[in-house]
Amino acid sequence: MKKSIFSLGVMFFIVGTMSVFAQSKTEEFKVSGNCGMCETRIENAAKSVTGVTTADWDKKTKMLKVSFDKSKTDNHKIQKAVAKVGHDTDMHKAEDKVYNALPGCCLYERNKVDDTKKVKHQH
Repeated sequence: MKKSIFSLGVMFFIVGTMSVFAQSKTEEFKVSGNCGMCETRIENAAKSVTGVTTADWDKKTKMLKVSFDKSKTDNHKIQKAVAKVGHDTDMHKAEDKVYNALPGCCLYERNKVDDTKKVKHQH
């Protein structure tokens, strides 16, 4: 009887763990920025989105690698959060007011956001 209960517990643990991994997704996208302060701001903005588990921005490549629970968020929401703190992404351009308020060392050369990559969401 004890073996049956133990086996059942192990089975539920394995199934539960597999469902967590099945929801996990990792993506990379470009985020404009320059320095260590940018890195902290970008990573914190990405991590503030519910469902994001990790965020790592590479200053050299300007690429943000994020892991997230795809049942709780998506790439669009993460990029929107990053743009909200002043950093342009593939999908979203930061508001000029927010960008202009960044410290001088964080003011990167701005490019036009490609409208063909924008995702339209219905609310």
